[in-house]
Amino acid sequence: MIHRLILFLILGVDAFVLLLQTSELSISYEEALLFYGDTSFLQLLIKLSFYSFGQNDFALRLPMIILHLMSALLLYEISKKYLIHARSRLWLVAIFVLLPGVISSAVLFNSAGLVIFGLLFFVYIYENYTKKAYYLLLFVLLLIESDFAYLFLALIFYGFYLKDKKMIIANSLFFLLSVYIYGLDVYGMPSGYFLDIIGIYAAVFTPIVFIYIFYVLYRRYFTKDIDLLWFIATTALLFSILLSFRQRVDIEHFAPYVIVALPLAARTFVNSYRVRLQLFRSNYRNIFTLSLVFLLLNSLLVFFNKELYLFIENPKTNFAYKMHIAKEVAETLKKQGITCIEANQELALRLRFYGVHNCDLYILEEKELEDIRAENSVTISYKNRAIFNASVTKVSKI
Repeated sequence: MIHRLILFLILGVDAFVLLLQTSELSISYEEALLFYGDTSFLQLLIKLSFYSFGQNDFALRLPMIILHLMSALLLYEISKKYLIHARSRLWLVAIFVLLPGVISSAVLFNSAGLVIFGLLFFVYIYENYTKKAYYLLLFVLLLIESDFAYLFLALIFYGFYLKDKKMIIANSLFFLLSVYIYGLDVYGMPSGYFLDIIGIYAAVFTPIVFIYIFYVLYRRYFTKDIDLLWFIATTALLFSILLSFRQRVDIEHFAPYVIVALPLAARTFVNSYRVRLQLFRSNYRNIFTLSLVFLLLNSLLVFFNKELYLFIENPKTNFAYKMHIAKEVAETLKKQGITCIEANQELALRLRFYGVHNCDLYILEEKELEDIRAENSVTISYKNRAIFNASVTKVSKI
């Protein structure tokens, strides 16, 4: 009972912090493209949230936070197969919610949060229900998101490993249908993005966690200790690395699959720790402590991203800059009685979400931060540091 209380305390604190973060962010250009683009399951999910809570940042991010919390619960349940002690499972959930990539997927309106939930839900159904149930789920996943194509690919390899002809045929069909419906994002000429993707993976997981996950997947291959989670994580990781030799890879399509390997990494770590005498466990405790410190520091950077403007010369180099200013710009324009304006394509689409539409009555033109004027200007500052400055010009029709 006490472990469940601790679990819900972890998730409660996590949810509280994420909800607070929603007020600090504006819709990004990528999120606006998804929202105003072609109809998708995610788009319908967000519009349902808007129907209930109105069109605002809270309603935009609430469905992603809910998916994130449900993913954490599924991870806890799945890890029962790999971790005997409830305390170990709680540590696993704590690490999961602290991962920088998981935090981003919990508040950003994109496919990553949905894919993490879908993968963990599939693993849970696969391990606890009949084949009919998980084949039905696979069909649903096919319909709602293109990124599940890599799951079908992983299950094809897993089918060969199990010598399960039905699994091979069914997932080959699902994979081909996915490619036919959504296409496959493969393009370009041979290029050197290998180091880039390794660096991004290290940022998403923190370097120590990513290196350890990679080591666990590599080690399990040679010890033949491989299962469904191993195939899901390894297939996506290797596919993304192969793609990096010819094109820039969008990590949000692959990182959710590697996250699925967390129970494997936790089991390997716990087993290695417990088989050693107390005298020789200090190195493992130090590694775990150092990993936790890195996770906490990275999480603080994510949550207190606006404070970074105090320490960087160019505000646009802040990793969270693309999630800032739009809401404040819209509010400033509305205070000036302006509800439509001409701006650059990216900012115009973001302003549209906040009720400032595109027209040719006014022009918003970004200026240098040093060129701040009191009249006919929009200046956005965080922590008493100006990070955006633009002039507003009324267009004469005469």
